[in-house]
Amino acid sequence: MTLSKLLVASLLASLLLLHLVDANDQPVIDCNGACSARCRLSSRPRLCQRACGTCCRRCNCVPPGTAGNQEVCPCYASLTTRGGKRKCP
Repeated sequence: MTLSKLLVASLLASLLLLHLVDANDQPVIDCNGACSARCRLSSRPRLCQRACGTCCRRCNCVPPGTAGNQEVCPCYASLTTRGGKRKCP
């Protein structure tokens, strides 16, 4: 009886652990493609691409459109430079 309880408990613990590990795997987005779309109208496309790429790699998110919409990606919107300005385009 104790062996079956131990087996059931270890099975449940294994399933829980497997579920927790699987839950943290978020799909990685294509930062180059997302930043190309984000920076396509920028007056300084290389600077925009570099800043956007850094933000995308840190946050795994790029807001839609060429400007604004930063509420979609709170992490992206919260990154700032040393001077307190927004880092991400």
